[in-house]
Amino acid sequence: MALHPQAEAYLKLFPSDLGMDLASLTREQIARLRSLDGVMEQRGSRIDLPVVRDETAAGVPVRIYRPEPGEHPLPVLVYFHGGGWVFGSVERNDALGRDFARRTGAVVVSVDYRLAPEHPFPAAAEDAFAVVRDVHARPAFYGADARRVAVVGDSAGGNLAAVTAWLARDAGLRLAHQALICPVIDVAADTPSYRTYGKGFGLDAAEMRWFIEQYAGGADPRDPRLAPIHLPDKSGLAPATVITAECDPLCDEGVAYARALAEAGVPVEQRCFEGALHGFLGLPGFFDQALEGRDFLAARIRESLAAAP
Repeated sequence: MALHPQAEAYLKLFPSDLGMDLASLTREQIARLRSLDGVMEQRGSRIDLPVVRDETAAGVPVRIYRPEPGEHPLPVLVYFHGGGWVFGSVERNDALGRDFARRTGAVVVSVDYRLAPEHPFPAAAEDAFAVVRDVHARPAFYGADARRVAVVGDSAGGNLAAVTAWLARDAGLRLAHQALICPVIDVAADTPSYRTYGKGFGLDAAEMRWFIEQYAGGADPRDPRLAPIHLPDKSGLAPATVITAECDPLCDEGVAYARALAEAGVPVEQRCFEGALHGFLGLPGFFDQALEGRDFLAARIRESLAAAP
């Protein structure tokens, strides 16, 4: 392993994602932390789009980004933000939602799912699937072509994208693509990448285990709504792109999921960004690899959306 020079510089500024005693946090302190983001300006510029509107989908707040004027149906990308199921919001990821819309030419539906610990598992998974189901049920509301719907998520949002992909399959709802960025695929937290990169690489293993505890609580760790690696049958899932960061505790589970999808006959492309840290794709102000990753991901999504019958 050799850290990318930009990753080294980032770690000098932010040795860990949170840098605090998580076990001592009260719910009130967690709520206050949600309003803070010391790297907001590094998340990219907010691109002007013809339509940006806040709506509610099946009771779940969403923000809809349309990259071109008019009401003709466009492909749809349902996006789930990261933050360990505890932090993150549509507003925090506004720049990324706008960027995805511009790069893919799709309507982006960014989902403000409920957060733990106030709303533990399976609340986030339920909200995520409710929005995907609503896009299929009311495509005109979104200006959407229901034949061309994809899901994308990063970190905990990658977990939700993977979960909604199999829930959609089982419900008979067709997805054109699933894009998983540094996803949480298992909650065992026992892979070699957890041991190698679990301390001093931004997202600490102890922090990740705390996130899992807040969300999962006493849930069955093998429940595929929580850990999609344990889904018994992965055949027939939407074509996938899996992006991993080499210096990330979650790297191995992303690679393992891509391998499992391929073994089940799912078209999948997995790419590991060498020397990169967890969450790099969301910080173009720090990492050149963020733009490289976005270009790669957008090309994969556009290809799948264009090929949808």
